[in-house]
Amino acid sequence: MQRILKERDRLLRRAVQAAGLVGTATTLACLLVPGGLEADARLWCLVLVLFLAAGQYLLGSTGALRWAVLTLISGEAIILIVGFANHPGVPLNLIEESVIGMVSTAPMCAVAAMLLTSPRRILLLVGSFAVTIASVAVVTVDAPDRAVLLALTVSMWLAFTLAAWWIAQSVPRVMHRIAAIGRAHRAERHASELEAQRRQDARLLHDTVLATLTLLAHSGVGVSPMALQKQAGDDARLLRQLRLGGLPTPRRSGVYSLEPASVLTLGDTLDAVRQRFERMGLTVNWHGSGQVQLSSSVLDSFLLALSECLENVRRHSGVDHADVTITDDASTVRAMVTDTGVGFDLGQVGSERLGVAESVIARLRDVGGNARLFSSPGAGTTVVLEVPK
Repeated sequence: MQRILKERDRLLRRAVQAAGLVGTATTLACLLVPGGLEADARLWCLVLVLFLAAGQYLLGSTGALRWAVLTLISGEAIILIVGFANHPGVPLNLIEESVIGMVSTAPMCAVAAMLLTSPRRILLLVGSFAVTIASVAVVTVDAPDRAVLLALTVSMWLAFTLAAWWIAQSVPRVMHRIAAIGRAHRAERHASELEAQRRQDARLLHDTVLATLTLLAHSGVGVSPMALQKQAGDDARLLRQLRLGGLPTPRRSGVYSLEPASVLTLGDTLDAVRQRFERMGLTVNWHGSGQVQLSSSVLDSFLLALSECLENVRRHSGVDHADVTITDDASTVRAMVTDTGVGFDLGQVGSERLGVAESVIARLRDVGGNARLFSSPGAGTTVVLEVPK
């Protein structure tokens, strides 16, 4: 916010500098018109124009109040010198009116943009405006275009003041809105992260504790007591580590650990999957090559989804064997899990069943993959898993 405010002040200073110097250059051009002013008045005015230009340049560069005062005093002096240079009763000529009108507007009123930042500067702004209007009114008593000069002076001062005030007020408002948008974005991102964590926790529980509890609910049918005991021990150790603040990282074959995984070869982990399900009574026949390297995150999701498919075969198909075919091309690794079991009606799967929806489909989509499921009652089930290399 402080940086934005500094940029705002720099913008205002540059605007003051540009407008003031343009007005000063126009005033200088009017002073150099032959026959417009008397020689002495022209000389004094030329000197004051140099002071005027110096004050505007330094004010735009530093923003110091003393340069604003120098600019205002120089402009007032030019107005008075030009206004009182004529003999009494002699009206101002066109050049003199032009010089007064020019000095009282752009070179002086541009300073208003720098006098809105504190009460002291605002007081100087009001006083300068009043003195300028009074000076123009006094020196143009006999001028035929007096009303035009006064109206021009008032309108220019008000225009510069309002423009500077609008800029000064708009920048903080915009910054507050940007900050509000940023807070809303952070809140949305936090909500998304919480939802992703909730889904990850649901998958974790489904793949570990819920699977073990399901075995216990069915009295461990088809699973040896030793395999059931090992599975329960793994789940208990995982939950104990999570309670101590660890973050679960799936490392191989549906087994969670708290150590980061590195890039692994698919074939190094398929045998662990086979051994795990053999202990639980499911024979897995592998086809194809597993010598495919995948990044740790993709490999983790692929193996966990594959393990969930095999767990569904073991639990629901009614057969004790399954076939897994691994293929790959230039960009994709595929696994086709097939069983000849009872099959099921895809339309009858409830939304509360997390196995396929979360532990397979959603898990693969999180790493850019996909899953397709084919099944019908009495015709077995085939699941095709795809992940990018």
